[in-house]
Amino acid sequence: MIEKDTIRLLRECDAGIRMGVASIDEVIDRVSHPRLKDFLKDSKSEHRRLGSEIDSLLSDYHDEGKEPNPVAKGMSWIKTNLMLAADGSDSTVADLITDGCNMGVKSLGRYLNQYEAADERSKDIAKRLIGLEESLAVRLREFL
Repeated sequence: MIEKDTIRLLRECDAGIRMGVASIDEVIDRVSHPRLKDFLKDSKSEHRRLGSEIDSLLSDYHDEGKEPNPVAKGMSWIKTNLMLAADGSDSTVADLITDGCNMGVKSLGRYLNQYEAADERSKDIAKRLIGLEESLAVRLREFL
């Protein structure tokens, strides 16, 4: 059970990181404030570093990870593009990314509870990812 929960938790973290990086890529070219752009670039780099760690662990289990849910990804794309078409301001970008961070924190918290038999290393990764999401949401508040 430990191995199965570990793999499942790592897959969900992997999908979350992929979704987060894709979301940042989708909005970063629309950002005008240099500090906001730096926050997003830094967050993307941190997510990628953690993603590499997850990829390595999943590889040890002979698992390729998990793509984000296509429906969730499509809905995110639609929401992002509609909101940015209506108002392409930095405030809108900060709002969209903050919503994504909050959804990520909520989902990862649920997965931590659901896959409670996962090993401590995987739980630590999930907690660090939650920390990244929470930190970015706090940093973006000044742009809301």
